[in-house]
Amino acid sequence: MPDISDALHLPCGARLPNRLAKAAITEGLADERGWPTAGLEKLYAGWSDAGFGLLISGNILVDGEHLERPGNIIIDRECAVQAQALRRWTAGATQAGAHFWAQLSHSGRQTPKGVNPYPLSVSELQVGLPGGLFGKPRAMTAGELHLLVEKFATAAAVCKAVGFTGVEIHAAHGYLLGSFLAPKVNNREDRWGGPLENRARLLLDVVAAVRKRVGRQFPIAVKLNSADFQRGGFDEKDSLTVGKWLEAAGVDLLEISGGTYESPVMLGAAGISADCEQPARKASTAAREAYFFDFARAMRQELTMPIMLTGGFRSRAGMKAALDEGVDLLGLARPVCIDQGCVKALLSGEVDRLNSWEESLKREKGLFSSNSPIPLIGMLTNFAAIYWFYAQLYRLAKGKAANVKLWPPRAMFEVITTENAILARRRRWLQNAETSVETPPAEVPARTTGKRAA
Repeated sequence: MPDISDALHLPCGARLPNRLAKAAITEGLADERGWPTAGLEKLYAGWSDAGFGLLISGNILVDGEHLERPGNIIIDRECAVQAQALRRWTAGATQAGAHFWAQLSHSGRQTPKGVNPYPLSVSELQVGLPGGLFGKPRAMTAGELHLLVEKFATAAAVCKAVGFTGVEIHAAHGYLLGSFLAPKVNNREDRWGGPLENRARLLLDVVAAVRKRVGRQFPIAVKLNSADFQRGGFDEKDSLTVGKWLEAAGVDLLEISGGTYESPVMLGAAGISADCEQPARKASTAAREAYFFDFARAMRQELTMPIMLTGGFRSRAGMKAALDEGVDLLGLARPVCIDQGCVKALLSGEVDRLNSWEESLKREKGLFSSNSPIPLIGMLTNFAAIYWFYAQLYRLAKGKAANVKLWPPRAMFEVITTENAILARRRRWLQNAETSVETPPAEVPARTTGKRAA
């Protein structure tokens, strides 16, 4: 049975140095153009030196009007000047021998209203969360869907040209490609809706177009939900079928996750609506610390392509148990938002377990903690715990140590303030780019919606 330090060979011929991957986590460190910054370069150079076999970027958006959050990297066209910045980023991330893959995504209806109040989506169904954070989407036309496929293919070709060593297509967590798979959201009556083969058409078209542009020897991964964990949503039976189709399409690695913004089980959190379901927790095992282990084990019985499992791994024993059950690659993210060197200590045998910082946050007591006696405060503080990790990335990007004593509500304020500043700069840049006769056309973002963000 493999160990975490053993290499992994992919179907395309690529070799990953070991079985540990820095899973995607949104960084929010791009500039107003959606280009890498010096801080983002510093962050990934640190992770490269940490000993991972693979680094996967946070969301890289193929459409600049559909960001997951302000500060996302955007690759929505070929641009020679941007390519220089991307090459500096990939050079640092690969300097210690790790692979660096770009996670390509389109946020669809989960685009924040401040970015775009009228996002394109599979249908007109709005995200079912309180607070008005997401606008009313518009269902994409056939022409827009064909253009989207080309956007993914173009972004993948750019990624290969600037030094990424692979791409991961994000079809999970309720983003656009995942929402097409979900019968709860996809109510279309055309060739992209109805039976599963229609709902999976867009994803498979994207995979085919990307493969055509990057060639057979360039790794392509797909991130797929095991389930949406909502009644009437994409379920494990659907996921297993789509997994088989992806294997037949020549995908090199399948990353298994689960959940959406409405049911965020990928973060170890419960959903807030009556339609949400929690993943079943089966027999006791060391690998049970992984959120989606049982489904990964079922997937392994049906598929031969490599499988990556992300979410919850903290102990060497749990990781080894998952490898023994046929999981090929193990994704880690939150531990290295605090200590970039902890993976190297795990690989060397210096430590057997990584810190579970999220559990420490959950155990805090007091009026303004996640265990507050006031339910609303408790809910907001639990949500702020996500921003706590984002704020730590800001510190690492500046060359500072993480602040484990940071109060989650303060972290949330810091991140929201930073995002609002980036968004304001982006609006000014877009306005100037559209009116300046000196701006090269290749650097002016194309409009993809009928209505623009204010």
